[in-house]
Amino acid sequence: MSPADPRPDPRPVIAAVRDGRGLDAAGAALIARGLADGSVSDAQAAAFAMAVLLRGLDEAGRVALTRAMRDSGDVLRWDLPGPVVDKHSTGGIGDTVSLVLAPLVACCGAYVPMISGRGLGHTGGTLDKLEAIPGFHTALPEAEFRRVTGQVGCAIVAAGRELALADARLYAIRDESATVGSIDLITASILSKKLAAGLDALVLDVKQGSGAFLRGPDAALALARALVDTATGAGCRTRAYVTDMDQPLARAAGNALELREAIAVLTGGQGALRDLSLALSSACLELVGLTGALQALESGAAAERFARMVAAQGGPADLLEHPDRHLPSAPVIRAVPGHGRVAAIDTEALGHAVVALGGGRLHARDRIDPRVGLAQMLRIGEEAGEGRPLALVHAASEAAADAAAATVAAAYLLGDGPEPGPLIRSEVT
Repeated sequence: MSPADPRPDPRPVIAAVRDGRGLDAAGAALIARGLADGSVSDAQAAAFAMAVLLRGLDEAGRVALTRAMRDSGDVLRWDLPGPVVDKHSTGGIGDTVSLVLAPLVACCGAYVPMISGRGLGHTGGTLDKLEAIPGFHTALPEAEFRRVTGQVGCAIVAAGRELALADARLYAIRDESATVGSIDLITASILSKKLAAGLDALVLDVKQGSGAFLRGPDAALALARALVDTATGAGCRTRAYVTDMDQPLARAAGNALELREAIAVLTGGQGALRDLSLALSSACLELVGLTGALQALESGAAAERFARMVAAQGGPADLLEHPDRHLPSAPVIRAVPGHGRVAAIDTEALGHAVVALGGGRLHARDRIDPRVGLAQMLRIGEEAGEGRPLALVHAASEAAADAAAATVAAAYLLGDGPEPGPLIRSEVT
């Protein structure tokens, strides 16, 4: 830094992390501010990310980095007659919990201003699912976001451009510098955005298994522990669960198809999606001293609240009564035959099949076809046979259906095998 250049120099902070001397609050603030305002160069940001990946941060360093990245942009403040809570998932196939949880928790006295993301790679995104609803707006101005949250009790929106500014830049640099896998940077990235929403409590769903970002149990548990310790250290009551992603959570994967599944759960459907939605909703409520998730679901109150949220964000008021009238359908539906017991599933391959159909994206600017995906997917331990295919492919063309059917057939291992593991594998408090 020259005498005429007033900008702080990030190099001593980078060197301290590189040499194992850690990251303090002042150093984290310097890096986060520099990422947000451009005074930290791409080369310096990549060097910082690599130093963190190779040397790691202790708990105090993770908390400092998370707080600094949270504070690099706007931090929402709420004046509501109840606690503000949220849930975050690390991503999986058929994971439509957010669409059930937000209205369910809102029925019980909490407020859920959920800032969600889009799908990238083999996992789906909550915003993409909601945008399969005609007229539904996810890019709400802050004033409208506040109005819907206050009046309905929940809203699901895209992150505003002014939230966690440091993370937006560091996220892209991590991808380019091969540092995506750092648990410290993953933790700071997830939490800086969530805590910028002004939460009183947060529940985290860390997926583990063949369709998860982290396949092994040790890595998933380590991330869950880092997330809980860091969020708690930053002042937010937090609980995490490591949950099963050795098979799709719901029986459908694909945007309009998953919306139909969420609506089915809200209106009385059973299955793993319902079970996990109830468990995570109850955890959100317990953290702030509330109860009533099961009653809210079984009474129909959660379904009514979901309908209000959809209408408040521009969607049709009668979506729950007439989902097929409003949600798009694919022109080609193809059964994937199989014979025998499902022993195991390459769940990531199913996610890639949905992406190849046009239901996901490989690049941020890719357009999504909301009609396509997989439905009626069998689960581990179930029998495929005459009249019961492995799955139904919903495609835009015969050729796309052929390719997806081949991928799905290869993703299912049929034969003898162990019983499926528990839906919730561990809890971290």
